Amino acid sequence: MIYELRHYRTEPGQRDAWVQLMETRIIPFQTEQGMQIVGSFVDEQDPDVYVWIRRFESEEQLKAQYAAVYGSPEWKNDIGPAADPLLKSENITVTRLQPTPASSLK
Repeated sequence: MIYELRHYRTEPGQRDAWVQLMETRIIPFQTEQGMQIVGSFVDEQDPDVYVWIRRFESEEQLKAQYAAVYGSPEWKNDIGPAADPLLKSENITVTRLQPTPASSLK
């Protein structure tokens, strides 16, 4: 099991627009492609921070789903270009996590 903890900083004042795009386009699209979205969060103290978590069964599944999502015409021509102006892409961090034996997220 692999989890991705994805931490994004939006352009100032754009977090609400980002959440709207995530909830109406990005999460549904990625879910349709087989990705498991575990959670979607906003930071209570920083108005420009958004965090989400994805789950993959294996490295092979992660690679296949990345290819399906980010290699698709819909992502390249529509979703990606809509997302780009809302994010500070240089501030995106992705942390890969493995659950411990006692974790409820396995």
